[in-house]
Amino acid sequence: MVRPTHEVEYEQMLLSRHGLQAGGRRKDGLLERSAYILLSRIRIQGPMSIGELSEAFDLDVSTLNRQTTAAMRAGLVERIPDPDGGMARKFRITDEGAQLLDEERAGILASLDKVMDDWSDEEIAVFASCLRRFNAGIERLAGRPWPRP
Repeated sequence: MVRPTHEVEYEQMLLSRHGLQAGGRRKDGLLERSAYILLSRIRIQGPMSIGELSEAFDLDVSTLNRQTTAAMRAGLVERIPDPDGGMARKFRITDEGAQLLDEERAGILASLDKVMDDWSDEEIAVFASCLRRFNAGIERLAGRPWPRP
């Protein structure tokens, strides 16, 4: 018997194409996708060093240097001394970054509300549970769990 993973692959590809869940792809998006994800992670976890971000995102330090430099220029994050007294400086979300993240998230939620207008709250909860389980499986295989609020 063939498992329907090919259907999951196709629908996941379409979901990533639509871009409702990762800022920057909506026409009225305030943040680029990378900034949205970066700010979301820092908000949940607190200030992070470039090394911690590299490990969390499984990206080269050079890639994260470009992303954090762009975020600093845009006033979204700032570098601070390690609150725990470590040597590495850390990135902290600014008030402006937090405000834009909140506005972007509100826009994404409004889009999702429109898409799921004819879904019951129970259907949405089941879908969210399945997405959480799917992502947790990916995180388990990668050895990189994503903190959840």
